[in-house]
Amino acid sequence: MAQTEEKAAQRNMITGVYYALAAYLAWGLLPLYWKSLQGIPGMEILAHRVVWSFVFVMMIIFATGQWENMKSAMAKRENWLTLITGSLLISANWFIYIWAVNNGHMVEASLGYYINPLLNVAAGVLFLQERLNRGQIVAIALAASGVFFLTAQFGQVPWIALTLAVSFTLYGMAKKKVSFEPVVGLAVETAMVTPLAIGYLVYLHAQGTDAFSGGTPLAMALLMGAGVVTAMPLLWFAQGARRIPLSTIGFIQYLSPTMSLLLGIFLYHEPFTPAHAVSFTLIWAALVVYSLSHLKGMREARKEAVG
Repeated sequence: MAQTEEKAAQRNMITGVYYALAAYLAWGLLPLYWKSLQGIPGMEILAHRVVWSFVFVMMIIFATGQWENMKSAMAKRENWLTLITGSLLISANWFIYIWAVNNGHMVEASLGYYINPLLNVAAGVLFLQERLNRGQIVAIALAASGVFFLTAQFGQVPWIALTLAVSFTLYGMAKKKVSFEPVVGLAVETAMVTPLAIGYLVYLHAQGTDAFSGGTPLAMALLMGAGVVTAMPLLWFAQGARRIPLSTIGFIQYLSPTMSLLLGIFLYHEPFTPAHAVSFTLIWAALVVYSLSHLKGMREARKEAVG
């Protein structure tokens, strides 16, 4: 009996790893999708991403019988400010990423998602009065050194990386205040900004400048498909997060920015200078220190729980 349960737990764990890998591989390959829409303005791509994500997720909501959950989530008016804030933050994050990818800044965009886990730790200290251990202090100092070095070398702040990291960190903090199932959460977030997106698309159509009605069938299909490529990795991630420890997710999450970085350098030939190499090395070192510190903290917590 015990062996059967152990095997079932192992299978569940392996399945969770596959789901998490699928999610982060999809996110890592997402730049290829946005590049295929390179001739279309980023704001228009974003509007379609919002609208078609909402349409696709609502289909899932009805198919899985979660309509009551969504109604309940939106009925609590005290959550509205947080929901609207989260919706605007993730929309801004999506737009900046699409714009960065399609304007030759994929390397800097990947830097933002390497910084993000460390910025989450810093935000916990600033806003939630969390305490840093020695490893986390070293990790944040190394990451800050990497950003400052890049700024000093190029004479400008890597604003794309920092804006992506800050917007996603603040979005994560907003999400902590309201806890929904991932599908319900995405449905609510897109519902909040879909009227704005539809209004913008109607305006473009009235001006005769929209890419959808006058575009090729392929462009139309890709714009509509933006909903699917947004929602599916989120669903895979949710399935993975249920089955495997957050520490495992923490390691797998670096797959996505690594793929984006490699695509930017080797496929799209974006510049990767010695200054970039130094900056990224400092940030990678920060992530190693942070990960080791995190694992040590988890082991100590387990020992205390057992003791």
